[in-house]
Amino acid sequence: MRDRREITPDDIMAMDDYAEVRVERRKVITEIKRDRRVAIGPDATFYFESYDTMWHQIHEMLHIEGGGEAQIAEELSAYNPLIPKGSELVATLMFEIDDSNRRAMFLAGLGGVEETVTMSFNGETVTAVPEDDVDRTTGNGKASAIQFLHFPFRADQIAKFHQPGVQVTLGIDHFKYGHMAIVPEKVREALSVDFAA
Repeated sequence: MRDRREITPDDIMAMDDYAEVRVERRKVITEIKRDRRVAIGPDATFYFESYDTMWHQIHEMLHIEGGGEAQIAEELSAYNPLIPKGSELVATLMFEIDDSNRRAMFLAGLGGVEETVTMSFNGETVTAVPEDDVDRTTGNGKASAIQFLHFPFRADQIAKFHQPGVQVTLGIDHFKYGHMAIVPEKVREALSVDFAA
């Protein structure tokens, strides 16, 4: 069975071939992403990543930027860390504010938000760990609009998360943005598969 925890150069399609199936692949990934998305409060959305979402992202970057073979290693290095490795969930957290002035003011006071994210279910709380590729809070307390987060699970927590109908709550506990959301059951079911990947 193919390893679903890492994308290798062998998994990359030739760009001419990808161009032929791109429209269809985008439809498929849109369907996949629909059950991997959770809005929390008015301005934040979690997009839970997987082998499929990262495969798509890499191919889109290669297609759009046209860097050829030289670009492949760079994209694999950037996106492979965001594929769940079997005992974790991985999410891209995006603060999506169209108004540039409001966005700048909002992010200016949101430093450290990546340290305040939790997922709670059945008496368990899993605290998100930020991706350590770069510091996403500046020295003056400004947060990046995009945060990459890992939710590391123990085996017993995975078992509890797998229970049908268990209520899962996603929370941000930053003093400037304190919000919680219940994860829909269809999303919990989709994310459960990530532990078997």
